[in-house]
Amino acid sequence: MGNSSAAALHSHLRQDKDTIGVTNGSTARPETAREAVAETGLSGSTAAQNSAGLESTRYAAATLVIGGVAGCTAKTVVAPLDRVKILFQTHHARFAKYAGTHFGLVRAGAAIYREYGVRGLFQGHSMQLARIFPYAAIKFMTYEQLKRALGRRVGDKHMRNFLAGSLCGVISVTVSYPLDMLRVRMAYTTPVAGAPRQRVGSVAREIYREKAHRFGVGNFFRGFPLSLMGIVPYGGVSFLTHEHLTALARGRFAAVAVRANSEAVGRGRRRRRKARDLKAWVELAAGGASGAVAQTASYPFELVRRRMQIAGAHSPSQRVGAGQIAREVWREAGVRGFFVGLTIGYVKVVPMFAVSFYTYEKLKEVFDLE
Repeated sequence: MGNSSAAALHSHLRQDKDTIGVTNGSTARPETAREAVAETGLSGSTAAQNSAGLESTRYAAATLVIGGVAGCTAKTVVAPLDRVKILFQTHHARFAKYAGTHFGLVRAGAAIYREYGVRGLFQGHSMQLARIFPYAAIKFMTYEQLKRALGRRVGDKHMRNFLAGSLCGVISVTVSYPLDMLRVRMAYTTPVAGAPRQRVGSVAREIYREKAHRFGVGNFFRGFPLSLMGIVPYGGVSFLTHEHLTALARGRFAAVAVRANSEAVGRGRRRRRKARDLKAWVELAAGGASGAVAQTASYPFELVRRRMQIAGAHSPSQRVGAGQIAREVWREAGVRGFFVGLTIGYVKVVPMFAVSFYTYEKLKEVFDLE
């Protein structure tokens, strides 16, 4: 009997131990499961962050490249007009007689062509392309990034677009200004027919050796403060106007402005973009109008800056300030003097902005960038 009771007690204790073991095992497994879920969630979050980071980097790199391409395309289209405009702005002795006259643009262009051929109309254009690629690339890329960043801080969309446009203009001008100085000098020079073409290196050395600044590098930044003053309205107004006009086209005037798509094409972002694609003429018109408004707002700054940039060609050892040049312009022609060449500015800027914005938007569509 005793042996039987002892055996029963031993069996009962073993069952309790097994039960405890099973219970402990069942509680251990959920702990491990929770840890696994936590680890999985953490790695999933990290993966999502990494994916978003890569997407953001890809977007920035893509807008950098297509922005540069859009800028070069637009500048090539209007290069001859740009050459004549610089000659008018700087009151060049041989071409000032055409400024402000009927068909002055055509007559000046014809005079350049007769004396120097097609190459004369594109003088300084290689330097222009070297300048405009980084300028336009940085401008479009930083605008996209700044607009996103300011979206979390600036509630009003118009103010956000203006600030982003102004800041991206300041950044891009700062990076590319020395190249613009070289380009203007090369476009201003009218060598004797048959003489060898000016090289970028020789023009750069000539600017560096001028005595206007204590340090030679400073000569490449003649008129830079004035350029910053001008780029704030120029960059801000151009992007603000373009964004506003395209938003109006997609909203109030969608019936005539948005491209008719009988069926969605593509996947993901491309499918969503198709629903709001603007007709080509609308995009071109919006870009051209934004350029015209921006040019009007900033033109006096640009004219004085151009005069400062070529001042070294006349007086290499003399430092000429913006105030001095502004007074000279006022004495020559009053208020109208600050807008000499504005008509040709419109003729150049309207197609340039139209082509630039249109090319940029089309390339974003091709590469499926939202």
